[in-house]
Amino acid sequence: MTTPATAKKRLFIRSYGCQMNVYDSHRMADVLAPLGYEATDVPEGADMVILNTCHIREKATEKLFSELGRLRALKQEKPGMVLAVAGCVAQAEGAEVTARAPYVDMVFGPQSYHKLPEMLARATRAAGRVIETEFPSEEKFDHLPETSAPQGITAFLTIQEGCDKFCSFCVVPYTRGAEFSRPAAKVLEEARRLARQGTREVTLLGQNVNAYHGDAPPGSGHGAGTWGLARLLRALAEIPGIERLRYTTSHPRDMDDELIAAHRDVTQVMPFLHLPVQSGSDRVLQAMNRGHKAEDYIRLVDRLRAARPDLALSSDFIAGHPGERDADHEATMELIRRVGFAQAFSFKYSARPGTPAAAQTATVPEDVKDARLQEIQALLRKQQAAFNASKEGAVVEVLFTGPGRHPGQLAGRTPWLQPVHCDAPASLIGHSAPVKIVRAHPNSLSGELVPTPTQEYAAA
Repeated sequence: MTTPATAKKRLFIRSYGCQMNVYDSHRMADVLAPLGYEATDVPEGADMVILNTCHIREKATEKLFSELGRLRALKQEKPGMVLAVAGCVAQAEGAEVTARAPYVDMVFGPQSYHKLPEMLARATRAAGRVIETEFPSEEKFDHLPETSAPQGITAFLTIQEGCDKFCSFCVVPYTRGAEFSRPAAKVLEEARRLARQGTREVTLLGQNVNAYHGDAPPGSGHGAGTWGLARLLRALAEIPGIERLRYTTSHPRDMDDELIAAHRDVTQVMPFLHLPVQSGSDRVLQAMNRGHKAEDYIRLVDRLRAARPDLALSSDFIAGHPGERDADHEATMELIRRVGFAQAFSFKYSARPGTPAAAQTATVPEDVKDARLQEIQALLRKQQAAFNASKEGAVVEVLFTGPGRHPGQLAGRTPWLQPVHCDAPASLIGHSAPVKIVRAHPNSLSGELVPTPTQEYAAA
């Protein structure tokens, strides 16, 4: 007989923003699974709805309240539904959430979701609101269960959280806390579990992932102390089944010699790196508290490309940081032209409450920010199109991850993270195979499967 504690209940989680939120949402589902919660794709009829929020993007708070307004109607139809707001908006603006949406049952930050069973019991028992926005003293990763359902051919794995850099525009130190690195043994254990479940590509996550310094595994033979990201990557590459390794997001100040050498030596480390620079102006970089100059970034890129000549780069750019002038904007355009990016993310500056930049009075008019952002994005689109076009006629290894858009077609990714579509048998899902790129599109590639002598993938 099914007990009330384990009766099947429907759980809907909506993730906003970064890949770390996607990872956190998976782990929330793991925490709630022993209580009988199973994932559903729609909020209608759900017993619990969690909005896992991100505070980085513009108007994140207003988007949250717009979604909460829609969910309020569902909650009125089903009074027993538990409605929760999680993540960085909850951490930074929990008081506003509770004031503007008193029908929300639970508000908790990204460091508290391991306590979901306890919070849920408190919310349902007392029929009152539960708020957890403090940074708990215990480490949440020590209290999380093993991952339950397989993530898929590709998977995210959080190895580091928080940031000590305090960039002027960024809320991460205030919402995720100080830098913390998981012990290397725990990371390797989770990666082995993912490999056994069929994962072939692992992306290591962290707000400042290349600042990773986790405790070395006991008896590792490398002495007491910590491992950096480079040593961790080398150990992960030894796990059977892990064919590809990526990591994001990194900071230029933490790209050390050992990590550059890992890009040269470890074939599983893919030749694609997201390395945010934010601006090409030394004056703006100083105002941002980035801790490096434009030439430092360019020299770093040169060293990386010397170590791995086929390396492709992605980056982040902010248009219109307080105090930015026309000359600063032109310096950013010049850096983009000098480096050349395979893809990038660019945004208008928008103030985040509590950050140093939000207190600045030398703001840039919105129309000027708009114009500068359009120039940046036009140049970046041109560079991305050129990079994609450079692959036409080339034969590249594609890791197939699932069905494509048309019958008989599969979708996959190149080592440079480009989406690829081509006709291929379904038996290739989860495997890599050579594909000749026949056409480049603005955001993807089309290819033809290259026959291999063994034709091992031909059998269904």
